[in-house]
Amino acid sequence: MRRPLRRYALAVAAVLALPGASPPAPAAPASSPASSPASSPASSPASSPASSPAQASASPAPAPPLSVSSVPAAPAAPPQLRVEGNRFVDRAGATRRLLGVNRSGAEFACVQGRGIFDGPVDDVSVAAIAGWRADTVRIPLNEECWLGTANIDPRYAGAAYTSAVRDYVRRLTAHGLTPVLELHWSHGRYTGPSAGCADEHAGCQKPMPDRRYSPAFWSSVAGTFKNAPEVVFDLFNEPYPDRATSDPERAWACWRDGGTCPGIGYEVAGMQTLVDAVRATGARNPILVGGLAYANDLSRWTAYAPKDPAGNLAAAWHAYNFNACADESCWSRTLGPVADRVPLVAGEIGENTCAHAFTDRVMRWLDGRRASYLGWTWNTWDCAAGPALISDYAGTPTAYGAGLRDHLRALKPASRAP
Repeated sequence: MRRPLRRYALAVAAVLALPGASPPAPAAPASSPASSPASSPASSPASSPASSPAQASASPAPAPPLSVSSVPAAPAAPPQLRVEGNRFVDRAGATRRLLGVNRSGAEFACVQGRGIFDGPVDDVSVAAIAGWRADTVRIPLNEECWLGTANIDPRYAGAAYTSAVRDYVRRLTAHGLTPVLELHWSHGRYTGPSAGCADEHAGCQKPMPDRRYSPAFWSSVAGTFKNAPEVVFDLFNEPYPDRATSDPERAWACWRDGGTCPGIGYEVAGMQTLVDAVRATGARNPILVGGLAYANDLSRWTAYAPKDPAGNLAAAWHAYNFNACADESCWSRTLGPVADRVPLVAGEIGENTCAHAFTDRVMRWLDGRRASYLGWTWNTWDCAAGPALISDYAGTPTAYGAGLRDHLRALKPASRAP
């Protein structure tokens, strides 16, 4: 999904003409810099913080492994999930679903020099999310901020960034919420079709992860959270190598295998490389992998899925009302076979109408499959300028967010029952 932009009206018109893309988010608050990196494939490029002449090493700042077991016991601890067939199960073998929200901010604020998160991430704000009866929060991340590359303000990079993320994960789990950590913005210069920005730094959504930093990012994240089995990993937000080549088989091969990909000017880290980076740390956390067309196309997912030696792999899918695959016929045709094989997680669902008719349909279809879904996004942006669920961090829903809130409340306690 997309981050704050200044000229939303121009950007959204362009995005709506691109059948797989997610929309830009609304303008950043007035206190933000005049330029914000764009992540929409159709948005105008914007500058990111000036880079230092010397590029930092990919080695991350030291981050001690986190064990969620050190967090004080909560009345409803999040489950330790594993994949069993096409469902998630907990340690008792009961079926579980991931139902909740995205919490955007850590992917863009740091690279823009504005901080680490967008809005509060304290206990009160987490309790507000739990008050919707959500059980999962997806946290988009920035690989350069996590690794502490030289172009990021040191106040928001490396140890400062990783510590803030670890603290937020602790708060979420203390409130019984499952954290999903996701690589959103990554390094690599891409100026081809649907490019979000011309900058090589992690200031927008790139078509694929990069070999330079993405494996190191996942090695570090997995090493940090391998003793926290409650945490789920989502390898890469919205791949779109299919925009760089007209050959779908080459696009899917790029997605899985990486390397030198047609139309992409940097060395790509494929999904298999990232799965291997995670598992090499000993981490057995569940891994989500999104497909092509900004994670909206899963048509060849089962044929090209990476191999997971831990057998803990699930499919990620994104659904917006302006995507190419946006009706029940397409969902049954392309998602159904995937959902029959592995757990299906709609990591982002939303619409640009400031209403919830489309997301209601998505949730009903996914409920019928016992699949998972997370609404975009728990941020106080204008819902008319992007899918924002709330108008304040106390959890007051927008007209759009009311649909998800009411649906989650109607499902409970069924969503946590076998």
